[in-house]
Amino acid sequence: MEKYIDAFISAFNGTLSWTWKSILFEVPWYNNYFWGLIIISLFVWILEIVFPWRKEQSIFRKDFWLDGFYMFFNFFLFAIAISGVYKMLGVLFNDIGITAKSLAFIDPSSWPMWLQLVVFFIVLDFVQWFTHILLHKYTFLWQFHKVHHSVKEMGFAAHLRYHWMENIFYKPLKTFGVMVLGGFEPEQAYIVHFAAITIGHFNHSNIKITWGPLKYLLNNPVMHLYHHSYELPEGKYGVNFGISLSLWDYLFKTNYIPEDSGNLELGFPGDEKLPKDFLGQIVHGFKKTKP
Repeated sequence: MEKYIDAFISAFNGTLSWTWKSILFEVPWYNNYFWGLIIISLFVWILEIVFPWRKEQSIFRKDFWLDGFYMFFNFFLFAIAISGVYKMLGVLFNDIGITAKSLAFIDPSSWPMWLQLVVFFIVLDFVQWFTHILLHKYTFLWQFHKVHHSVKEMGFAAHLRYHWMENIFYKPLKTFGVMVLGGFEPEQAYIVHFAAITIGHFNHSNIKITWGPLKYLLNNPVMHLYHHSYELPEGKYGVNFGISLSLWDYLFKTNYIPEDSGNLELGFPGDEKLPKDFLGQIVHGFKKTKP
């Protein structure tokens, strides 16, 4: 038990120290996700202000500050809090013989760096797309995912408004994706991580972008807006599940873009019952909802 406790403390202190050093610019720029997130957010926000899609929407839209807090809570505060638990699980798996190479299908370590990054990006994105479908399909998971879909006016910061339990679901499956690659993460994986943040911010932004012919490959704000639509096609529990790539939706016929005006109601039936404050939202999903 002592080694598990030591692993927890070491991981917690390490993540806390790394975050603090990031704030003080004491880590390499390519690993500084704190200031990287701020720079990307400001960049996309400025584009929203200069080139607004829905011109009637305020610069400080509904729940702007709540979503801003969610960005830092989910990306840093919760990551610090949960880091020790993940480290303990890693030690446990190692003790019972489950290693990063247990599920390895391929070994990309000898490939050119650009190919390593592409494959890493594609594998992780597919895992997240699949997880996203599960969040919509199963009632228990949907209760947590409702927090993300409670957004009523779309903007870049809505990207990281989600229930902390989603981290619990996504992290193990993303780890599974890395295990498929033999536990391998490219040396320059920060390129993939920053690209994913940027694409996610754009997808939730008040900017009309479709990427032209690349719309069949890359997700975009028009496509993702319909993912957040209050009204869904009959018989569907969701559409446009893509995270960074739209490719999966087109391949598996979950794509849906009837028009591109941007004028549609967001949310879900019954969203008025969801708590409006952060504390209410982070405990949502753990108790039976009143009809």
